[in-house]
Amino acid sequence: MKQAALANELTVVDSRLMKRVLYAFTALALLSAAISLGGKWFGHSIAMAGYTDDATIHQVVIGNNVIAVPANAIRFAQARRDGIASRLDLYLRYPQMDGYSEAARDDFNHTGAAKNIVFLSFEQRMMSRDMSGRFAPIYSALINKTGIAGPGGTTVYGFNEKSGYLNEVLVVAERPGKDPFVARCLSGPSADESLAPCERDIQVGDELSLTYRFPREFLGDWQTLDAAIATEAGRVLKTGH
Repeated sequence: MKQAALANELTVVDSRLMKRVLYAFTALALLSAAISLGGKWFGHSIAMAGYTDDATIHQVVIGNNVIAVPANAIRFAQARRDGIASRLDLYLRYPQMDGYSEAARDDFNHTGAAKNIVFLSFEQRMMSRDMSGRFAPIYSALINKTGIAGPGGTTVYGFNEKSGYLNEVLVVAERPGKDPFVARCLSGPSADESLAPCERDIQVGDELSLTYRFPREFLGDWQTLDAAIATEAGRVLKTGH
């Protein structure tokens, strides 16, 4: 009797132990699967480095304007949504004028020798004139009178000491019948360290200002660049009335 009772007790204990072992193995299997899936997601997240190849169109409202752009062209993750915003920052590959993709990964990661990403910022207009319109009343009084020849028929002017624009130069090109093309560019070591050391702003849409930053190498073809930026702005902008 005692042996039978002991055998039954051992059987119960063994059964309980096997169940615990089974549960433990099941838990480990589930944990392993979760780690594997999480690792794949996290690894993909690291590889993307804040970029996305999602081409879903988002409609961002600034003032009386709707900017319709794909998520992969929107620079910051928190801005990749529909709705109202005070500012929208984009980055595009030039001259393709497209956002991030696997094919463009090296360009956006700046792994090659060439720089070909332009940065665009839309926000409500704060000044009555764009950079070209500010040349005669403002910039012309802040630059040295003698400039040097620059790329693409431009003239590069240094700012005078009282201007407040330290380590910057003003790049100007005449445009018949229009205000001149004007851009501010970093100079010296700061320019070499920057991916987009030149900056220009234009007026677009309904009371919007578009500031775009670009590599200095693009100055040699400033007419095509400026036209491409204006065309892209016209393409993504829908202005209400």
